Amino acid sequence: MSRRLLVHLTGALTVAVLGAGPAPPPDHEALAASIAGLPEPAVTGAQVRVTGRDDRWAGRSGVRDVRTGRPVPEDASFRIGSVTKMFTAALVLQLAAEGRLHLDDPVQRLLPGVLPSSYPIVTVGQLLDHTSGLPMSTEDAGHEDPAWVVRHRFDWHTPRAVVRSATERPMAFAPGTRQQYNGINYFLAGLVVEGASGRSYAHELRARLLEPLRLDRTYLPGRGEVRLRGPHAHGYVRVHGRLVDVTAQSAYAWAEGGLVSTTRDLARFLDRLMAGRVVPQPWLDRMLAVPDLPDAGGGDARFAAGLERTALPGGVVVYGKSGSVPGYRTLAVASPGSSRTLALSLTTTGNGDGGEDDRLMRIALAAFTSG
Repeated sequence: MSRRLLVHLTGALTVAVLGAGPAPPPDHEALAASIAGLPEPAVTGAQVRVTGRDDRWAGRSGVRDVRTGRPVPEDASFRIGSVTKMFTAALVLQLAAEGRLHLDDPVQRLLPGVLPSSYPIVTVGQLLDHTSGLPMSTEDAGHEDPAWVVRHRFDWHTPRAVVRSATERPMAFAPGTRQQYNGINYFLAGLVVEGASGRSYAHELRARLLEPLRLDRTYLPGRGEVRLRGPHAHGYVRVHGRLVDVTAQSAYAWAEGGLVSTTRDLARFLDRLMAGRVVPQPWLDRMLAVPDLPDAGGGDARFAAGLERTALPGGVVVYGKSGSVPGYRTLAVASPGSSRTLALSLTTTGNGDGGEDDRLMRIALAAFTSG
């Protein structure tokens, strides 16, 4: 969804920091320096975790909330936004591995009546890699206005209502002909999980991923659950020069962007995913495959199933996902084989205006370059 800001910075960021060949050990001094000096106008707090075979580092900086000035709690919870897509794609691919569905199955057959009869066939695989050609939702059309965000932060839209808001319009392009990042694909993917399993998305998430991987601090808030559980840092938007706390907000983004997690849990999930312990081969290969198609916005496709891929000079390949909701910015990236994983959360004030980009870049540089 448009509200879950697509951060094109991810690709440029990994190219800039990794360069050619294997990543050197992370620079601990640079990592500490990259999160120093918080709070600042654009970022009130930071949490960073780097894991891998060669080294580990974790740190936090800034304040839990600007009112009390208390420090960011250890392993604090935060809203991960579109990083949720990694989890949803993994669920679909697990079901495919079990023969419960096929990636070339038509969505129209799995979810009768959800897409208009006038639409061409859209497959499950096209949902996962954003080649469906479906139009975008209009449920959050005012998301760029911080005042709108404050007024509407508790709104709840069911997954089917979000889909309907998109399918009132014609297809954007013929399925399978190009790629366009679109959150509506992952609302539908969540519905596919429910249809193929016969259980709720929340149940499958817990049973297949959260409990087996011991992701004890990751959860999907339910309808009406607007407050974060346990220790957490506060996020803000700036309205007419005044900070408004938007920590409490709806998680209606569901399978597309509704999860809450920690840097520890995100690093654990990515470590195990890249090590082949979440999605079995050859389905992991399918999850990491980027279609050979143009991107609708220009350039080449770069999204795989729930992940963004960057091929680096010298052969290093990094996969990951960024996420943004009002008050929170997340980045999680890893290399195949789990040689290095970075998970970070910034609590922000700019409502996706990019004011935190320099800070995020400094953190990533420190994580993937040596001293």
